[in-house]
Amino acid sequence: MTRWLWCVLLALAVVSGVARAQAIDPLPFKSHVEEVRFQHLTSQLRCLVCQNESLADSNAELARDLRHEVFDLMNTGKSDVQIKQYLVQRYSDFVLYDPPFRRGTLLLWLGPIILLMLTAAALMSTPRGHGDAPAHERQDELW
Repeated sequence: MTRWLWCVLLALAVVSGVARAQAIDPLPFKSHVEEVRFQHLTSQLRCLVCQNESLADSNAELARDLRHEVFDLMNTGKSDVQIKQYLVQRYSDFVLYDPPFRRGTLLLWLGPIILLMLTAAALMSTPRGHGDAPAHERQDELW
């Protein structure tokens, strides 16, 4: 009985959270196609406050403002590429989840590979301890 009650409460919390999120940020979409385009576009943009959430998923106030700005730009007839370019001009490549490969983002793209190679080199150069006994044990043998 208790497990069933917890499941019902969890389901109600999820449903109310979704409804609350939609009530916080209602946008007057003209069609379902426009709404899908908006969701796709905002899922490709990073929340500048949360950093690990997309603009579509974030509840931060700045994310809400940026969603409204994206919606307004869509209504002025801007393409997805133009909207992204506008946001990159204002907030740099950081606003994109998939930043372009260029000199300014070289470390971002190659950093993990370089870090992995340095870690592998450090691990291979570390003594394993399979050889001679440690120095304190060797001194005992001398006496």
